[in-house]
Amino acid sequence: MARLLFILIPVIVAITIYTVVDCAIIDNRRVRGLSKPVWIVVILLLPVVGLVLWYLIGRGGADLARDVAPDDDPSFIGTLRVDSDQDDRIRQLEEELAALDAEEDIIRPRDEKKKRPDAADADKRSSDDKPADDDGHPTDHGHGTGSNNTDA
Repeated sequence: MARLLFILIPVIVAITIYTVVDCAIIDNRRVRGLSKPVWIVVILLLPVVGLVLWYLIGRGGADLARDVAPDDDPSFIGTLRVDSDQDDRIRQLEEELAALDAEEDIIRPRDEKKKRPDAADADKRSSDDKPADDDGHPTDHGHGTGSNNTDA
């Protein structure tokens, strides 16, 4: 009988240490029944019974830790309210931009009327400075030579 105790005690201690570590590092979603700290106390206070209870009741399967769909996840659903706040803010900014565009449309035609005659005068002046061919087009075609002679 003493030989059996010398073998069983180290085996039970090793299994207890393994079970405590397993309980401590397992994902919280896989723990059933009690919380992790309570399970550790049960395992330590009831060495053999605590081990059996942990593996039969407390330790859930890997299917308990699976990810949930976004519409089933409370944290995701909580962010939807934030998204609606952002949508309201975007809608408000778009309205402000539309109002600014409307103000620019009111101001812009006056500015364009002032700029258009100046631009037309500048085009006339630049075409008057260059010699023209028979059709009235400037003879300088952007070559920078200033003449149409190809004999140079």
